[in-house]
Amino acid sequence: MSDIIRPTRRGAVAGLAAAFAAPSFSAAFAQSGDVFRIGALNPVTGAGSPYGSGMQKMIVAAVEAVNAAGGAGGRKLEVVAGDPQTTPQAAVLAAKKLIEVNKAQVILGTWSSGVSLAVAPLTNEAGLILMNTSGAPALSVAPANAKGLLYRFPATNDRLRRAFAQIAEKEGFKRPATMAFNNASGIGNTEGFRKAWEANGGKIAASVVYEPNQPSYRAELQKVLSAKPDVIVTGSYLADTTIILREWFQLGETTKWIIPGWAANPDLIKALGNDVVEGVMSVDSVSNEKSQAYAAYDAAYRKAMSAPGANNVYAAMTWDMVTCLALAMEAAGPGADVAKINARIRDVSNPGGTQVSSFAEGKEALKKGKINYEGASSILDFDEFGDVSPDFGVFPIKAGKLERAYVVKI
Repeated sequence: MSDIIRPTRRGAVAGLAAAFAAPSFSAAFAQSGDVFRIGALNPVTGAGSPYGSGMQKMIVAAVEAVNAAGGAGGRKLEVVAGDPQTTPQAAVLAAKKLIEVNKAQVILGTWSSGVSLAVAPLTNEAGLILMNTSGAPALSVAPANAKGLLYRFPATNDRLRRAFAQIAEKEGFKRPATMAFNNASGIGNTEGFRKAWEANGGKIAASVVYEPNQPSYRAELQKVLSAKPDVIVTGSYLADTTIILREWFQLGETTKWIIPGWAANPDLIKALGNDVVEGVMSVDSVSNEKSQAYAAYDAAYRKAMSAPGANNVYAAMTWDMVTCLALAMEAAGPGADVAKINARIRDVSNPGGTQVSSFAEGKEALKKGKINYEGASSILDFDEFGDVSPDFGVFPIKAGKLERAYVVKI
């Protein structure tokens, strides 16, 4: 497969869909003149695979919208993509190819914290922007963000941990325990919860870190259950969560669960059946669902994936990544380099100026002054670390469906 596919506009999506069968792919739109190349590094395979395809397709859809409006900063956007396979090792190889061979000028949509932390040194060395959907606090500061080139579109683990603690308190739990997948994201979630819980005078009944890719987690599960917790908070992924909950159900236990939304999702319900997952509390970022940007994203997602946009909060984030980037390019002016584009990202997304909800609207408004893009995934007000503060939804699973019970604001 060649590095760049140059189909017609209609053929772009069809070519992209066909390419998902391969471990990695590249896609672009037929265009002439100067181009700005985006590297899409989304998890088509591995633990992030339930989200990766939608994330990539929304990068392509958002690029289509930018190019249809005449491009950004005098340039058309072009997409090249690779599959990090949700592992740091594969991510490094894929990122090197995007940077060194495909000459990507920005990397969008790394998913797991381990992948983002592995890729950050490469993008920093090359002077490229890295926009991610990861939670590890280490991505906010040096060395990962030493050059101020990283932007995080979901909540940090620090914010997520506070949400978990608020939920556990609201639900009346007294003896929480934790189980964490042994990587930066999993441990970050549960350790963050522990710190937040203990800061309010609580105690953790038990805490277990488990290794990935095991056929059974019964020993680790029984160690946690022996402490008699009333709820277990996890930092887990879909595959290991599936095994843990199946074994928990087989043991006949009634302990409650609070699980990140990327693990407690419709695929978990399909894998285990309604009885096993009944009452599990899934916690995830909530998109900016009342915004015009979300309406546009949702329409694009439904067209590309034949499913509601609410099914993939990370796809809303990659839609926003392209839009923010393109607006910063437009604000920076024709032919601006990455440093100048980076300097304008907060200018086009943070408070002040005309509120806009699309690239085309923002491009026009920039002619008159400052703009504030409010996105599909959140209002996108980046702090000094490149982080945002989305709201969190609590989704108890009832009769095989994720039903939002309430929203937690941090």
